[in-house]
Amino acid sequence: MRSINIGLTEEQRKGVCELLNNDLADAYLLLVKTKKYHWDVVGPQFRSLHTLWEEHYQALTTNIDSIAERVRALGGFPVGTMEGFLKLTSLKENPETLPLATQMVSSLVDDHEQVIRNLRGHIDACGDKFHDEGTADFLTGLMEGHEEMAWMLRSFIEGESLQADGKAPTKAAAGVN
Repeated sequence: MRSINIGLTEEQRKGVCELLNNDLADAYLLLVKTKKYHWDVVGPQFRSLHTLWEEHYQALTTNIDSIAERVRALGGFPVGTMEGFLKLTSLKENPETLPLATQMVSSLVDDHEQVIRNLRGHIDACGDKFHDEGTADFLTGLMEGHEEMAWMLRSFIEGESLQADGKAPTKAAAGVN
């Protein structure tokens, strides 16, 4: 194979690929959970959540492909097995239960927020430790996407306590003194 001469050492590229494979594993597990909830959600918010989660899993699928291709562009190999994903992910499966819709939303918020925290650390490491500003920029874009998805999910949960005018109830209006 031809050597890669892009201004990063092999050690730097290897370090970045390790970070990217962790991000790939997180994205893949989050995709699986989002799809599962998309299939299994029931209740009055079925249509809204079913549609939202379809948008999210489509975005996650695109991200997964982009992360894997970034690993290849840096000369590495993306993890590509469930065993590998489960070994590298920072997220947790919860296969034993089928939560209520709001619990599904809350679980996905937690996962997106974990991914965001991980990406922040990886962005810093890519720039400071590995001097790969291109990957730092790439990860920043992924992080912003997760921030938007987490915001949408949080808004769904928070919206349950809002009045029809969109304002949070006051203590008096909520019957609390």
